[in-house]
Amino acid sequence: MRPIKIGIIGCGKVAHFHAKAINNLLNCRLVAACNHSEAKLQNFCETYKINGYLSPEEMIEKEHLDAVTICTPHPSHAEIAIKCANLHCHVLVEKPLATSVTECDAMINAAKDNNVLLGTLVQRRNYLPCKRIRDIIDSGKIGKPILAEVTMLGWRSEEYYKSDPWRGTWKGEGGGVLMTQASHQIDLVNWYMGQIESIYGLSANFNHPYIEVEDSAVAIIKYKNGGLATLLASNSQNPALYGKVHIFGSNGASVGVQTDGGQMFIAGMSEIEEPPVTDLWHIPNDKTPLEQLIKEDSDFFNSVDSMIYFHQRHIENFVNAILGIEPLCADGYAGKATVEVCEAIYTITKNPDMVWHSKHI
Repeated sequence: MRPIKIGIIGCGKVAHFHAKAINNLLNCRLVAACNHSEAKLQNFCETYKINGYLSPEEMIEKEHLDAVTICTPHPSHAEIAIKCANLHCHVLVEKPLATSVTECDAMINAAKDNNVLLGTLVQRRNYLPCKRIRDIIDSGKIGKPILAEVTMLGWRSEEYYKSDPWRGTWKGEGGGVLMTQASHQIDLVNWYMGQIESIYGLSANFNHPYIEVEDSAVAIIKYKNGGLATLLASNSQNPALYGKVHIFGSNGASVGVQTDGGQMFIAGMSEIEEPPVTDLWHIPNDKTPLEQLIKEDSDFFNSVDSMIYFHQRHIENFVNAILGIEPLCADGYAGKATVEVCEAIYTITKNPDMVWHSKHI
């Protein structure tokens, strides 16, 4: 069986995570990259000894690619993904999938029409404590997940927003703390709680006058299983970084993960300081000490290259799904659910009397 041939679109900071992850895998091969800036493209391709292109279409056709990963700024995701799908190429998109539900639907439909996979890269699903929560929900040991709380607090400085020209703008980023920072935690709570029924939320910019987008947001989400979740996200809080997702079951069980801690992490510019760990574990007839789970989580996280491994596992899943070996971990619908939460909050902020009802297809 020949390796899956992959190209990367976008040669910024996150693209290096993709390239290193792909090069660590045996059943796929990185053969090319595409970028609109020739200088950045040349440096990237020289680093990984691959071919470079200025057009995704040319790259796919000349290299006979099976798949691409998209690492460009958020607002460009949909247009690029649809072009690639229309060339019968499987597509894996860095989070968020797109910047609107309409764009997500168009991407999903393009993938369906061309019989290719559309995946969302949300690597925190591969964290050991996050997988543990999914497994315990699937086991039925917490009953039905009925309540959840999501917290993502951190600080982003003016220097951060100036580090790339697209940051902090609607045109360049498509949103603020929701789209760029809290999307990981939103994805996790949706993964645990199921399909969304309705959303109410508000966003604001409290102390970043030099950006267009929100630095803070709150929301209440109702799920089709009857469960409820609260969301609190902000880039206006010091000290540093604090991300948690807690799930509460119908039998009184409580489970949770601290996904992020320590100094604020910036992809390609800093490293993750604190390992993600189980921070809440109360399950009937389960006497596992929380300290034991924290140690397992920390030991595993510290045993791998945390900047590459979790991307690597997600890309490996994508490749295996192409080959029919395992199901896709996070598909276009998963990516759409996160975007739907963000879009709902932005829309309601402008129309505070409305409640957003899910447009799941």
